[in-house]
Amino acid sequence: MNFDRLAPHYDWLETFTAGEKLQQVRTAWLQELRGCRRILSVGEGHGRFAEACAKRFPGAQLTCVEASPRMLARAQQRIGAAAPRIQWQCADVLAWTPPREKYDAIVTCFFLDCFPPDQLAAVIAKLAACAAPDAVWLVSDFAVPPQGLAHWRARAVHALMYGFFGMTVGLPARRLTPPDESLCAQAFRLEARRESEWGLLRSDWWQREPT
Repeated sequence: MNFDRLAPHYDWLETFTAGEKLQQVRTAWLQELRGCRRILSVGEGHGRFAEACAKRFPGAQLTCVEASPRMLARAQQRIGAAAPRIQWQCADVLAWTPPREKYDAIVTCFFLDCFPPDQLAAVIAKLAACAAPDAVWLVSDFAVPPQGLAHWRARAVHALMYGFFGMTVGLPARRLTPPDESLCAQAFRLEARRESEWGLLRSDWWQREPT
């Protein structure tokens, strides 16, 4: 999976296909990060979440992990003067080595949908292992409503989306695997969920239950 070739075009592609809708989903639960000292964003992409987070919580230590060097460069360029305060790590999450100190919050924006079921479970387990006992996890992603016209509309959008990203970046997933079961297995509880675009877009706030 390599997003380098899309990096120069990602901003206009997002604007053309979705306007500000994806950014609204990314930041829907941003306020739930208040009080978090260490925040980890994985699959940061072109930096739109990092930009919003750095502005809202300038005192937090934000770490962004992104596998694409060109995407990472685009994110740093977007954030500009705030970039030195952010820890940037260019790494594939499956090969990334987390630090010993735990994170108060994990953020995955339009990232978990990139993985087939076996990889998804491994990614969630790895990220959960570096999360604090009472950590917040914000998940922004696509979804498929269970029935009706919204279901078939989402299926059509997903077919186009997975086909496009499969050809252009080598996306390993061929369909969406909901992360809920894997998150629950790591002691995270769904606190709240917001849906938009007939259920196509979803923003979740998960909270870890201390054991």
